[in-house]
Amino acid sequence: MAGRGAEEHPHGADRLCGAGDRVYSRAVRRGRVRRTDADQVPCLLELALLHPDPDDMDWLVPTSPQEVMTRLLRGVYDEVSASQRRVGSAVAAFEWYAGLGRQLNALAAPAEGSAIRVLDGLSRIQAAMDEATEACTTEVLTVQPGGIRREAELTEGLHRALALRGRGVRMRDLYTHVARHGQGLLNYLELMGDTVEARTLDEVIDRLILFDRTVAFIPANTDRTMALELRHPALVEYLVTVFERLWRLAIPLTAALPDTGIEGISHREQSIAALLAEGHQDAVIAERLGISVRTCRAHIARLSETLGAASRTQLGVRIAQVGLDGHRPGRAAGAFTAPDRESPTVR
Repeated sequence: MAGRGAEEHPHGADRLCGAGDRVYSRAVRRGRVRRTDADQVPCLLELALLHPDPDDMDWLVPTSPQEVMTRLLRGVYDEVSASQRRVGSAVAAFEWYAGLGRQLNALAAPAEGSAIRVLDGLSRIQAAMDEATEACTTEVLTVQPGGIRREAELTEGLHRALALRGRGVRMRDLYTHVARHGQGLLNYLELMGDTVEARTLDEVIDRLILFDRTVAFIPANTDRTMALELRHPALVEYLVTVFERLWRLAIPLTAALPDTGIEGISHREQSIAALLAEGHQDAVIAERLGISVRTCRAHIARLSETLGAASRTQLGVRIAQVGLDGHRPGRAAGAFTAPDRESPTVR
């Protein structure tokens, strides 16, 4: 019976079937429902949205919507973090292999049209981007890390964006939530109209630009003077998959950010708490969320006050107690001093 029910209800807690929605909503309003009411919706028991009433086993009581929301947010955070770690490992591997290639071919010019090409210098990066823009006919996917986009950054690539719009090329851009507060980005999106669709996440991977799912540009060093141009089908497909997974998790720029489900803790403070639990320093947290170090520390102070923590160590304990650390096994609460690896960005 359970197996057949699962086949009839192939969904998660984030998207209930119609019957499940009605029974769960009724359970929340009334405090419980009869067990027989849930016979046609085994998904509610399998997803732990309903569980037996310990006082009367003929009745089922609901899991609170706040707990379900926290569970969903925790799952989203874990999936984003896993994607970021995989991309970080791939970029590190590209840098290592590129370094070997430079040692073996120091006197040879890089082959045009090769699967992986190192672009050394801003002029070469811009020239390669312009070339890819001219050849693009269908779609551009981009990930833009950092916080509020500066006018100079938006203006730098505006000529390419307008050229793409003129040919009917569709564009999808991923930003951090902080970028929502930049008027320059809002002006840019208004100028581009429905040609560009933008979404945001608490954190995104380092800069990524994909043209027609055939050529990708990713970082190659930390000072934005080198990039990798990738044309290997397997590598490009991998990066497209990463983008699409992040895109599904992201929130449209036109939609409001959801409540964290934890009273007194903002969406950004929840992200800061999770990064603190991973051991990152204030400066690294600020960079990854696209905010200033001063703003980051102000959020940490407010987080301490909300959780009643008198010290940094105590804050770690409180974060673990309320589940803001993402329940990562093997990490001690309050371990906020682990080193962090710097990540490169593409100009």
